[in-house]
Amino acid sequence: MTVVEQATGTCETANIEGSEPTSGGCGQGFLATHLAPVTAAIASLDRALADAQTLDAKTDELLRFALSIKARSEPCVRKHFSGALAAGATEAEIAYVFALTMREAAGADDCWTHGIISDLTTDTATPGYDDDPAGCCG
Repeated sequence: MTVVEQATGTCETANIEGSEPTSGGCGQGFLATHLAPVTAAIASLDRALADAQTLDAKTDELLRFALSIKARSEPCVRKHFSGALAAGATEAEIAYVFALTMREAAGADDCWTHGIISDLTTDTATPGYDDDPAGCCG
């Protein structure tokens, strides 16, 4: 599990096993300079989440890896890829999470777009979409 200390304007990672924090460069310096109460609130949320942690370290890092991909955060993808390996994940497990994240994103984009344009097109029947609610989302 990681704890992000964002109130200081840095993105430090402290491992459950007690390793030394490392800088992750999450870009909170600008907010800390201009909106310190906001970064303090983010740090407070991070501490509360750490205290409420119910996932094992490997699952936590794999989940954070997937969320980082969807957030398109390069430093976080790097941090949680390495964190997953350090927590015992294999490269095959990380590859599966990566592929699953991409697949779910494609399905979600398809479902979301179909929902928006369905009332704009003359042919709203998409094979599998209306008959099977899971048809586009895997």
